Amino acid sequence: MTTTATTTTRRRMLDLTVEEHTLTVPLVWDDPADPRTIDVYAAVVSREGGEHLPHLVFLQGGPGHEAPRPFHSATSPAWLDQALAHYRVVLLDQRGTGRSTPVGDRDLERGAADVAEHLTHLRADAIVRDCEALREHLGAVTWSVLGQSFGGFTTLAYLSTHAASLADVFITGGLSTVDRHPDEVYALCYDKMRDASERYYRRFREHRDAMRRLVDLADAGDIVLPDGEVVSRSRLRSVGSALGTDDGWQTVWSLLERDPASNAFRYDLMHAMPFDGRNPLYFAFHESSYASGHVTRWSAERVEPQDFRDDVTLFTGEHIRSDWTETVPVLRPWREVASILAEHPWPTIYDADAIAASGATGAAAVYVNDVYVPMEFSLETARLLPGVTPWVTSEHEHNGLRTGPVLSRLIDLARGRRLR
Repeated sequence: MTTTATTTTRRRMLDLTVEEHTLTVPLVWDDPADPRTIDVYAAVVSREGGEHLPHLVFLQGGPGHEAPRPFHSATSPAWLDQALAHYRVVLLDQRGTGRSTPVGDRDLERGAADVAEHLTHLRADAIVRDCEALREHLGAVTWSVLGQSFGGFTTLAYLSTHAASLADVFITGGLSTVDRHPDEVYALCYDKMRDASERYYRRFREHRDAMRRLVDLADAGDIVLPDGEVVSRSRLRSVGSALGTDDGWQTVWSLLERDPASNAFRYDLMHAMPFDGRNPLYFAFHESSYASGHVTRWSAERVEPQDFRDDVTLFTGEHIRSDWTETVPVLRPWREVASILAEHPWPTIYDADAIAASGATGAAAVYVNDVYVPMEFSLETARLLPGVTPWVTSEHEHNGLRTGPVLSRLIDLARGRRLR
């Protein structure tokens, strides 16, 4: 099956030129007998005078989130201006997200088995094939890649199969393990969240009791969100996911300072908890991102340490629980899909030997306190990439790319400059 370009448009956004491209590609790349197709959308962004710069494709975190839009506003990614000084930036909506044939609640009308099978074709290896089709469509012999979080995982899949297409590689909080079981990853993430919880309570000692009181309210069924969710203790504790970001402690602090009977508390809590209904793919598909040759079987839930069961004040991070498919209204329709995927034998997605032989050059930010992608496993993977300089830092948390000059530092490293 051939790839076709269905639309290409060009527009100005203040001082930016944005070329929008939509390709129709196979849903299943390696089965020419399968007639199913999806659309893949990308925006190529340049600044005046930069129309002939090399391309940098941005691979978003997630899985299940679309690329940011190229606006100059408070919500614009801090890294975009840094990148545009050196590149034309390709903002790809990964398959299943944004304008790339998104996955949503209406798909469930086809039946859980059908939807689950569809989702098995949205992994990083398929995203790489989409990238290759887009690169060829743009006429780029090679391009560089910026992979944030899950985008870094996808970059490792890229290096496993199509390394010759990549110039420089930039990875931020996304050097995944390539061979460890998801159980090992989520167990270490609990350790990271234990440390993050204790650091928080050392700063705000009175909030430990506040958290206990909130858990008591949750256990009594007395925290009900505007969307009708009766918040369970496990959902309440998941607000700790915010502690993995540079300013996320402010989100937790604001919640624990509020009157839990107030509208403000209920609305803020609803928006603070991860895994909502906006991108159901993020919930249903999340643990598969760590499953290279493994079955997940609700990994994070199974490996929960005893102290997390005993101490209700310990926050959790990206630790999914199966009971949310019963207690969270927007996730309830995805229960059967998520259960099918939890038992799916995911194929191997990384090739350590190919990654080591890739000759990749570039730089990677590894965050000391990363609660989502543990530093210890990131450094294991970094040893496979001697040409990709690791910048190990405690200056930022997992979202450092969006809040600081992380990309500029990585570009300096890749070009052999000393950090200043």
